[in-house]
Parts: sequence; C-alpha cells; structure tokens
Amino acid sequence: MAVIYVSAIFNPLLSQTIKNQVINYSGTAIPNVVILLNGEVISETNTEGYFSLSETYQLPITLELKHPDYFLRTITVSKNNATFNLFAIENTQDLDEVVISSTYQKESKVIIPTAKISAEKFIEYSPLDLVSAINETPGVYIQSGALNTNRIVIRGVGSRTLYGTNKIRAYFNGIPITNGTGDTTIDAFDPEDIERLEIVKGPKATQYGTNLGGTLLLNSKQAVPGETYFKSNLTVGSFGFVKNNISVATADEKLALNLNYDHLETDGFRENSTYNRNAFLLTSNYTFDSKNEIGILVNFTDYNAQIPSSISKTDFEEDPSQAAFTWNAAKGFEDNKQVLTGINYTHRFTDNLSNTTSVFYTYLDHYEPRPFNILDEFTNGYGARTLFANDFKFFKNNATLSFGAEMYNDQYNWKTIENLYEENNGNGSLEGQLLSDNKEKRNTLNVFATTTLPITEKLKIQLGINFNKTDYTFTDKFNTGENNKNASRDFNPIFAPNLSVFYQYTQNLKAYLNVSRGFNYPSIEETLTPQGVINPDLGPETGFNYEVGSQIFLFKGKLQLKLAAYLIDIDNLLVADRVGEDQFIGRNAGKTEHKGVELSILYSHIFNNGFFLAPYLNAEISDNKFIDFVDGNVSYSGNKLTGVPNNKVNGGLRFGFKNFSLNTNFLYVGDMPLNDANTLYSEDYKVFNTKLSYTYNITNRLLIEVNAGLNNVLDETYASSILINAVGFGNSEPRYYYPGIPRNWFSGFKVKYSM
Repeated sequence: MAVIYVSAIFNPLLSQTIKNQVINYSGTAIPNVVILLNGEVISETNTEGYFSLSETYQLPITLELKHPDYFLRTITVSKNNATFNLFAIENTQDLDEVVISSTYQKESKVIIPTAKISAEKFIEYSPLDLVSAINETPGVYIQSGALNTNRIVIRGVGSRTLYGTNKIRAYFNGIPITNGTGDTTIDAFDPEDIERLEIVKGPKATQYGTNLGGTLLLNSKQAVPGETYFKSNLTVGSFGFVKNNISVATADEKLALNLNYDHLETDGFRENSTYNRNAFLLTSNYTFDSKNEIGILVNFTDYNAQIPSSISKTDFEEDPSQAAFTWNAAKGFEDNKQVLTGINYTHRFTDNLSNTTSVFYTYLDHYEPRPFNILDEFTNGYGARTLFANDFKFFKNNATLSFGAEMYNDQYNWKTIENLYEENNGNGSLEGQLLSDNKEKRNTLNVFATTTLPITEKLKIQLGINFNKTDYTFTDKFNTGENNKNASRDFNPIFAPNLSVFYQYTQNLKAYLNVSRGFNYPSIEETLTPQGVINPDLGPETGFNYEVGSQIFLFKGKLQLKLAAYLIDIDNLLVADRVGEDQFIGRNAGKTEHKGVELSILYSHIFNNGFFLAPYLNAEISDNKFIDFVDGNVSYSGNKLTGVPNNKVNGGLRFGFKNFSLNTNFLYVGDMPLNDANTLYSEDYKVFNTKLSYTYNITNRLLIEVNAGLNNVLDETYASSILINAVGFGNSEPRYYYPGIPRNWFSGFKVKYSM
C-alpha cells in the first residue's frame, strides 16, 4: 500500500516558519504535491518533496493536499500533530517498494497490478451503494437482485451460481468471511466502514487461497496516530431510504480504537422488499513495544429483508415493481444475525522476520420463510491462520519469503419446515410439519508459501504454491433406518502453483505476466443426488489462468493506463441442474474458456486555481463460451457462457473546485444469454449516476458536508440481475428477471469533529 507522509517541522526561532516534506512509504520524496488553503493554492512541493508556508499563517492550520497519484485529504498542521498520510489512487508498484513487509498482512502483496477501491471511491456514490463502486472495476460484475442478493462474477467465473457468490474467497481485516461451502456475503458490511477493498482477479493470491474467481480483501477504517474524532453521516432518499453511520475513533503511538454503528432502512421500490439493518463494528490495535502488537475485531450485523424474488418477462415489462406472486403471498423474507470476531498477534523476531497469528469465530443465524418451505439454519465457524514473513537479500536486492497455513472448520445445522401460508388467511408464512433436519461439518486446510525475487534492478519474479485439503460430513437427523442419508466426502488434495513476472522498463512503463492454477469445490448440497445421497463422482472444477498486461504513466503521471489480456481454461465445470422449485443437484459438465481484454484510463489534473478534473474510463471485451458441454442428448459446446455480458463499459468525470465536488458515472452492460441454449438473451442497459458535495471547515476541528445525488438519471428499465436457466412450474412463465431500481434520489449531511 503506497502512503505519503507529511512531516512538519516547527521552529519558534523562525517566526513560525514551517518546513514540510512529502515522501512515500519507502522514503522517496514526492514532488508536485499541491497545498491548498480554502481552495486556493498556497504552496507546492519541490523536486526534493519540500514545501514551506508563509510566516503569516498561524498554527493550527487546516490544509488540503492534492496530487494526481494520491487521494485528496484535509489535514490540520499543529505543534503537536505533525504526521499525516494520503492513500494512492493506484499502487504504482515501484521497484523500491517492500513487497511483503514483516508486519501483519491485510493485502495480497501480489507483485502484478490488482484492483484497489478506496474509501474515496465509495464516497462518490450513495452510502447504500457498494455495488456500483465495485462495478467500476473491469473484469468484475456484480449482479444485484436486492440489497441482500448479490452475485459477484469475475472474468465470467461465478456466473452459474444462482443466488449468491461462491467462486471467490474474501477476508475482512485478514479474517475469512467465506464460509465452509465457499459462499461469500459482502453486503453485510457497511461501505462507510471500509477503508480499502482489494480485488485479485483469478487464483494469484496464493496466501489467501486460489479460487478460480479470485480474492476480495476488505479492510476497515482506522484512525492514524495523533487523530481522535467523532463522525456522523445521515442520508435519506427515495423509497423510504434512511441511513445513519456513527463513528468514534482515536489513536496514539500505542493504542488505536475504532467503534462504528450503522442503521439502514428502506421500503424498497418493489412489493415485499423492505430492508432493515443494524450493525456494530469494533476494531482495536495495541502496540506493546517495537516487537509485539495485538489486534481485535468484532463485527455484528442484524438485518431483516423481505424477498420479492425474480419475475417473468411479461411481469418485468408490465410492472417491474411487483414481486413474484407466491413470494408476495407468503410474505417471504430472511432474518439474519451474523457475528465475526477475531484476535491477531504479531511478533517481530528481528527486523527481517515476523509472524502474525490470528484466531477467529463466526456465527450466522438465518431464518427464511419461502413459498415452498421454511429454512431455519445456524452456522458456527472457527479457525486459525498463521503467516511468517521474512525479508532477505537476493543478488544484493531486497527479496521476501512468506509462508503459513489457515485452518477453517464450520458446523452447519439446517432444517426445512412446511410453509402453510396458503392456509394463513393472507397473513404470510406459517410453520407446519418438519420436512428435514440436517447437520454438516466442513473442514478446510490451506498451506501456502510465496517468495518474491528481484532478478535484476528491473525484473522481479514471484513464485507461490498453495496446498488445499477439504472434506465434508453430512448427518441426516430426520430420517432413520434405511432412509437415513448420513454420508461423508473426503476430496483429494489439490496443489495450485503460481508464477508472476514483473518488468519495469522505465519509471513510467511496466509490464507483467502471470500463470496460475485454481480450483472451486462443490458445496455439499451440490454433491447430493436428488435422493439425498452423496455423489462420490462429483469433484472440484480446476483451471489455469494466463494473463499479460502493462501499466503506462504519461504527462508526469497525470495520465495512467492499464491494459490486461487473459485466458482462463476451466475443466470439470460445476453446473447446477434444477430438479424442483428449490432443488438443485451439481455435476461436472465439461469445459469452459474465458478470455478477454481489460482497459483502464485515468487522467487527473489540478489547475493553479485549485480546480480538479479527473475523467476515467474502464472497459472490458470478453468471450466466454462452453468448449465441451453436453446435457443429456443436447450439446451446448461452442455456445456462449450463460449469464455473462461480453461487454461492460464504465466511466465518468470527477470535478473539484474549492469546497465543491461533483462526481458523475455511467455503466453500460451488454446483453447476455439467459439459458445454455442461447435462445434467450437479456437486453443491454445503461445507468447514469451523479452526486454533488459541499464540504466546509467551520473551525479547524469541525467539518461539515452536505451532498445530494441522483441514481439512474435516465430512468432506465433494466434487469440488475438474472436467474439463468429459469424453469416455469405448472403453467407459469419462467422467472428470469430481477428488476433494477428506477430513478431515485438521496441527500446526506455529514459532520466530523476532531479533538
């Protein structure tokens, strides 16, 4: 993570002359950082990174720091508070950067470029909207059926998952939030609490597992030493939207403490779509001395969300605000209570060798009345993770080695109950007889090692290996005797190697390549046959990722271009065949090929009067298809992969002048096949969003912000998510479509008091 620090030197003998230097994380001076006071440029760093303030300025003084490669930040320079930081817009991967430092790791440390989304990017959207910020990333597409129904697709991987995300692995502050079946839910986390989200596309992040889709690393906000503040943000908007986030944080050289509370409620624009969430987040770190540090994490989320479900093409065209008939009649909903806790401890044996070990516990209590039955489940998960990091010399250059292991076990208890909503006089769901009662134990072990070697001053290679062992145990607590379905499945170990090569031609031109192997295990539900018996022949899908790319910086770094081309070959593709309204079985169906080109362009310029302009464009062109896919007597080989658009374009403009900022964004998503036969396609769509903000420092301690935004400005009717291969039961029409939200507004008021 690239950070710049501002060091202010106060000398009373020089009539309050303040000399400042701006440097990056490795200590290299950063020139051309613009210093603004009340929107006016008052100084700029020289070639050595220094700038000075006139003796007429009285301390404390509030300033803004701007640089094309770094995000804007407001700071207060005083006698007692002399160090501040800014986070980079993109990690430029300078060769002098330490690849894996001997500290607790919350980053992938992949030497080739990864996508990084900062808190500043989330701020450009409604605080309700985590999805739009992530959808700016080329190669990544989140289909969002509702606030609680999201499917993350990375380079086409994950498109066949019907209702959620299970082809990636995700971590929050270094603790896994992906459960034992591979399911990941990120909508339980508040965007206002996230400082940084890193997306690794493909199985490159060896130390975080090697899922074919990739890895998500979420990190929460934390006060920096010398900072204490109280912050509250209240936002209201269309369809009964109300959100309030309250944060209290403090930090010194020893202790950092952050406490956040979030409340969110909305009526939704569709029938049966109200949502209510309360969440608490506590993070803290304590440094005993230069060698020992401990940290804790406690996250609790409690939400209730009604489920309108998908609707047919006819209903979508006539009235997209309606819910599916049976879900509306049953008043279907889900009620969740989720806990994530963890403790991590870091010990530095020497300046070059350290270990971070964490233990964690997760709990999920989920209750979901559905038209066909009522699902009542709870999951207890626990695990441990240890990582050693060692810096050493290789050909007189800095090299690194990291290795460790992660163990995760969870126990999933679930039962289904008859739903008698049709006999409940229109009052919604009503429990009937018990239909099933099951328990699953799922165990996963990952052992990993990664080394980064500088071959020359310009050339680096990174080698990694991941070893995975997974097994399931299924206990049928409902049926007895010969009807009992008790079973277990012990998968063979999988080895996943990884090679990355990074070459820096010049400071402004860099190229890379990657070859890596990944895998996705079937969930235990997918391993069950329609009769509820474990299928011993069903195995994981495996594949190789091949990628080349480059980064180019022009016009003194004001213009940044990133270009990547990739090919992913997947064998033993896992597909879910629908055998009932909520019954699916898995099978290994064949091969798919995913290939594409991704482009990111960002230009940023700060004018002398303080006006800031930053247009950007992210685009992807892909070709995802079945190479070998035969279903019964029907061959789909050569068809396009279901549920994936071939084209996605995202772009916008960011403006800033004095206390005002304006952010605009558009998203174009191409059409995509709805079924494996490619006989039905969704319509392509365009969505345009905008947000205007005004920020003002009332005093050097008190800051306020007023903002307003408009989403889907053109009031486009579109499907924000689709259900592939939908089947109509009885005489009903297949329900393929989750309608996207129509034009809607929001407005917020933020206050921050620093002490």
